[in-house]
Amino acid sequence: MKKLFFLFLFWGIALTVFSQNIQIKGVIVGGQDSEPLPGVNVVVKGTTNGTITDLDGQFTLNAPSDCILSISYVGYKSQEVSVKGNRSLRVVLQEDTETLDEVVVVGYGVQKKSVVTAAISRVTAEELNVAKPSRVEDALKGKVSGVQITQSSGQPGSDSKVRIRGIGTVNNSDPLYIVDGMPVDGGIGYLNPVDIQSVEILKDAASAAIYGARAANGVVLVTTKTGDGGTGKGLGKATVNYNFSYGWQNPWKKKSVLNATEYMVIMNEAQINDGNAPRYTADQVANAGKGTDWQDETFNYDAPVQNHQVSISGGGEKVSYFLSLGYFNQEGIVGGDYGKSNYDRWSIRTNSTYNVFEDNSRKFLNKVRVGVNVGYSRGKSTGIETNSEYGSILGSALTFSPLVSVYASDTEAANILAAHPYAVKDKDGRVYSIPPSGFQEIANPVAMLHQPRSEKNNEDKFVGTFWGEIDVLPGLKFKSSYGFDLAFWGKDGYEFPYFLANQGKDVTQSSVWSEMNRGYKWQVENVLTYNKTFASNHNLTVVLGQSAQRYTYRQLGGSDYDLLENDPSKANINSAIADRDDERVYGGTGGYNNASLASYFGRIDYNYAERYMIQATVRRDGSSRFGPSHKWAVFPAVSLGWNVSNEPFMENRPDWLTSLKLRASWGKNGNENIGNFRYTSLMDGGQNYYFGGGYVVATESKNGVMQYGSSPAAIPNPDVKWEESEQTDLGFDIRFFDNALNFGFDYFKKKTNGMLMDQPIPSYVGQSAPIANAGDMENWGLEFEMGWKQSLGDFKYSVNANASYLKNKLIKLGNASGEAIYENAGASGLGSYVKGQ
Repeated sequence: MKKLFFLFLFWGIALTVFSQNIQIKGVIVGGQDSEPLPGVNVVVKGTTNGTITDLDGQFTLNAPSDCILSISYVGYKSQEVSVKGNRSLRVVLQEDTETLDEVVVVGYGVQKKSVVTAAISRVTAEELNVAKPSRVEDALKGKVSGVQITQSSGQPGSDSKVRIRGIGTVNNSDPLYIVDGMPVDGGIGYLNPVDIQSVEILKDAASAAIYGARAANGVVLVTTKTGDGGTGKGLGKATVNYNFSYGWQNPWKKKSVLNATEYMVIMNEAQINDGNAPRYTADQVANAGKGTDWQDETFNYDAPVQNHQVSISGGGEKVSYFLSLGYFNQEGIVGGDYGKSNYDRWSIRTNSTYNVFEDNSRKFLNKVRVGVNVGYSRGKSTGIETNSEYGSILGSALTFSPLVSVYASDTEAANILAAHPYAVKDKDGRVYSIPPSGFQEIANPVAMLHQPRSEKNNEDKFVGTFWGEIDVLPGLKFKSSYGFDLAFWGKDGYEFPYFLANQGKDVTQSSVWSEMNRGYKWQVENVLTYNKTFASNHNLTVVLGQSAQRYTYRQLGGSDYDLLENDPSKANINSAIADRDDERVYGGTGGYNNASLASYFGRIDYNYAERYMIQATVRRDGSSRFGPSHKWAVFPAVSLGWNVSNEPFMENRPDWLTSLKLRASWGKNGNENIGNFRYTSLMDGGQNYYFGGGYVVATESKNGVMQYGSSPAAIPNPDVKWEESEQTDLGFDIRFFDNALNFGFDYFKKKTNGMLMDQPIPSYVGQSAPIANAGDMENWGLEFEMGWKQSLGDFKYSVNANASYLKNKLIKLGNASGEAIYENAGASGLGSYVKGQ
């Protein structure tokens, strides 16, 4: 019997040995797009041994070789995977449209949407690329409540203005843009929309407070795509995608204007009403017809727009990568066929992650990852003048007489050339007609398109982040990163002699100009993140970090006259031979500027069983743009959430009610958008002053001596400090019918104190206006979002709608009159802000 007992004991020991723990590595991706899924729960079935996937969808777990892994993720169907001794796994999760939720990117981390307590809106890659937009901002139009996006002009490639919850200040209401953790200047128009994984918009103070100083107008977080980390060795399996679109553009509606017959009739009526004889005879009216349709002559119908995008993504056990190349071209509907209103953009992106080592048998420093996200964009654009002495091309097309033909007759052409040898001609030498006498700020719009004038704009932009991440202890990660934003932009133009209309002067001298700008920003950040779950239901996340930034800017420009040849290929400043005594020659400009920002920040997130949530954030910023007494400022925030549907008393709620969450938040943000060193006085060279006279008293004049030198550039204000905005937000999110119908509501009130404004001073002072914290502004509003989604077999559809109500009010301007007028030459109140409006 003893022998039999020891035999069974030996077998038990052997079985224990053979089922010992192994290290399992895996990657979890979504089934629809094979994108890695962060935050997926991976647990050994029947135990509490588990982990979650990182931002690249990867996990490492020590578990028995014959165990079963239970894998679950909000919005996807749960799976059980038998390990069967495999040390490398690749799991594909399928969407569960009936419980679909999201992981939302927040500042320095991610959160499940179910526990988010702030006002954050998310737009996915699928939503962004439905309309194949040229710019990311255009793709966001109408998709997020409380966000207003307007294009500065209809010219291809023109910038868009983004306003989050209205105009928060008269100084600068642009939001802060963050791309893969790097703050970028000049917006996100340089990005290829196809490279973007998601865009999160942080609308309230609580969500934006982690960015403190620059977040008073909201934050736009952009996350670009990453590769699919696999389980194989080397680079793994690669996925190649190519997208192509080609379309045509046309004006959606022409303005209704008079044709030739109608024009003659109206002009005759005007003459008669003025007591004069009709200008046109009955025969002329009867034979006039439609005349020239200047809109048809001007518009570039069927203007093409095309987009090409190729990407390669994939990865293995050690590395994941995403590479892309994109080209976008848009031809303008006004001037595009003449090369005067076009836009081209090339873009290149490479994102990669490399697992340096991973060893879960160690109690500390068991995982090290490094990565790089770099994007380059080159944009070129040409434009048309919209406010010259002849007005604009479209303005002339709408007001030019339909009785005038596009080209002058032979007799008219001879007379025009005799008086104006530089009259505009087409490529075949035909002379364009000119306006009759009496017309002001009008020219032949087709001749304006042929005007020998061109200005080409260019922009090269590099934005990237290099980072490394270490798992210091279980649940504790340290991440260090270096980011940069390097931009070169400028313009080159020329103008050859020309004549367009009698009300303007003949341009008899050619000119050329060029300008180049360079901006460089670097950022170094170090962030500690601690995640821990206590007693199953107490979830804690702590973020502590430090950030340092520096920005430098240089500008150089020049112009000259009298080119050797009127040849576009030779139009550069070196080819100009104007008299060097001419004051217009070498109109050189140049400048240099720099600014620095140092920051410390922290955030604590706690939730109990995803039922009660609280988040507290604080950031301390120091900016070189303010004097020693006001350099530093602190920006706190707090938010609360209550998932009512997770309460025990809601277990028997109606089947049609899926979830209900209440939210509340309060916080402060800052604004430092002013010029550098406005708190002190700088010397400005190139100044002049008359000494010893130089004035006239009655009939007596005194002759002084002109002296050149330097003088203070502006009146300093050592007391200027941070502009601060304080915001309160109340909202709720509710879902019905197994998440098919969702509805969100937010009420917010925002008060901006100490707005940074230039103060008006008398022009005879001869100094630039000083800046001060002179005004207060208040805005409040309501936001509504609603969506419906459903799957019918393989057919899926969704309908979304949003609405906003916003009220802006300027409360204080810091002076008794309540008006701040910046230009008062000939027009009262021009460019003014009025208290109470």
